[in-house]
Amino acid sequence: MGKHRIGIIGGSGLYSIEGITRAKWLRVRTPFGEPSDAFLTGRLADREVVFLARHARGHRILPTELNHRANIWALKKLGVAWILSVSAVGSLQKKYAPCDVVLPDQFLDRTKRDVEHTFFGGGIVAHIAFADPVCEELRRLALKAARAQKARVHDGGTYVNMEGPAFSTRAESLANHRAGFDVIGMTNMGEARCAREAEIAYATLAMVTDYDCWKTDEAHVTVEMVVANLTRNAALAKAIILRLLPTIPGEPNWPCHSALKHAILTQRQFWPKQTITRLRPILERYL
Repeated sequence: MGKHRIGIIGGSGLYSIEGITRAKWLRVRTPFGEPSDAFLTGRLADREVVFLARHARGHRILPTELNHRANIWALKKLGVAWILSVSAVGSLQKKYAPCDVVLPDQFLDRTKRDVEHTFFGGGIVAHIAFADPVCEELRRLALKAARAQKARVHDGGTYVNMEGPAFSTRAESLANHRAGFDVIGMTNMGEARCAREAEIAYATLAMVTDYDCWKTDEAHVTVEMVVANLTRNAALAKAIILRLLPTIPGEPNWPCHSALKHAILTQRQFWPKQTITRLRPILERYL
């Protein structure tokens, strides 16, 4: 069904996906440096997929060390048109319990790495529309799949992207809770922004592991607590993905798939050759 692939980025606890046939590990060199790990390509639920362990197999890469540009550039190069991001998150509101699934529709960036979350510069200027940072069409399909799997799933919410690697102070956590934000993580903002620039549809399966530390009647978040819930969450995420994959259309024709159409300000005759070469997988249709 179509030559376009579906990317799966596995977060904490999700380092592999069983059941992939015609499996092949590929290393991809990028002009932005090393991706997190090799990419596992093959077929799953009758679709062509590419799996990447975000923090590498064995969990060796800090959130702040992630090279989002390299990861997304490589996925684009491998023909990925949709990305399902599976991410461990802390809950900022009582209604999101550990092992619930949240499908965020907004992000709030609290990192200090904006310059590393864009492919542009070097003579080509682009400003993508990012009011709605998640692909709504993909998010709705994920919601349907999660409901079919009978997951405790929540439709929408704001994902606060903190820097890490330490978890929040209680003051930070309480501020996020009182502001009405929904979940907190350390990885998705850069992915979402790079995916939009690469014209890849992106949606997050945010898997709740803990209540962060704003909720004083709960034990505050520790790695031990997170790991205990990661295993349960990973199994649920895989089940949702298996339901979701066959429902994704064969052709990429959603609004996210033409995000650069009116975003590039630099006139074509001024595009430097070196930058064109670096961004070829992303700019191909505009050359």
